[in-house]
Amino acid sequence: MARYIFLRIGQALLVLWAAFTVSFVLLQAMPGDAILIKFQNPDYGLSPEQLADIRAAYGADGSLLQQYFHTVRNFLTGDFGYSLQAGVAVSQQIATNLPPTLLLAGLSFLTATILALVIAVLSNLSGFGWLRGFVQSLPSLFVSIPTFWLGIMLIQIFSFRLRLVPVINPGPWQGLILPILTVAVPISAPIAQILLRNIDDVLTRPFIAVVRAKGASHARVLWQHVAKNTLLPVLTVAGLLFGELIAGAVITETVFGLNGIGGLTKQAVDGQDVAVLQAVVVISATAFVTINLVVDLLYPILDPRLKASLGSAR
Repeated sequence: MARYIFLRIGQALLVLWAAFTVSFVLLQAMPGDAILIKFQNPDYGLSPEQLADIRAAYGADGSLLQQYFHTVRNFLTGDFGYSLQAGVAVSQQIATNLPPTLLLAGLSFLTATILALVIAVLSNLSGFGWLRGFVQSLPSLFVSIPTFWLGIMLIQIFSFRLRLVPVINPGPWQGLILPILTVAVPISAPIAQILLRNIDDVLTRPFIAVVRAKGASHARVLWQHVAKNTLLPVLTVAGLLFGELIAGAVITETVFGLNGIGGLTKQAVDGQDVAVLQAVVVISATAFVTINLVVDLLYPILDPRLKASLGSAR
């Protein structure tokens, strides 16, 4: 078991290093020099010597290899550098913009999970064939809806038509209702699809026939015997999706004007703010890797068969 844990942690660190290295190379390969673009404007009246000092202050005066190791050393100590556009520490910007994104991602994931469970329950407890078919078709519909289009439609319907949720100067929680729905609806589709597929698969297992022969009701079979056997595949997909929620908030936060990591990323892309983009990539990769590492470490706890196989391999 200890060997499995160390192996997974080592793989996670390797993925983080690869994400950092690839993003660094790609960002450095962008055309143009962001520092010169910003400060070489004649209105600033800066001399070549002053421009050289600015480049040195931002760590852009060395070779690519020197900049790489300098950036690695700073990131390991929690120093993400300074924003070229805002002129403040990137860590300060991250500390300001990350909590709204985490709140949006967490509530959206919770809503998506509840919606997927409702679809699975209605599909298996409904006695009406037409309703079962309709409910089972919802995940395919949800996954095909573009996020930006869904956000715009929700604003159009619930804000402008029905006037139920304001989008202009909303309250702290009112401003999250439509973004949460925008993110949760497409995310719920893969979870619901995996749930439905695994429930149908488990219901055909021989032990389910034995349980039913003992007089167990359909609801009891689902809750006590089917649910725990469908948990692991759903947990895997849920971990991947939650990582994507944090990493992919750009569209939703742009549509609704939220000040999160997505909005910060858009501003950094517009201004070629390499330090901010590098920090966003690393933080997103860290969130993605950490969540999936936790899911992998939960496997032996949730599935005794895997724990037994790890013990026998040792």
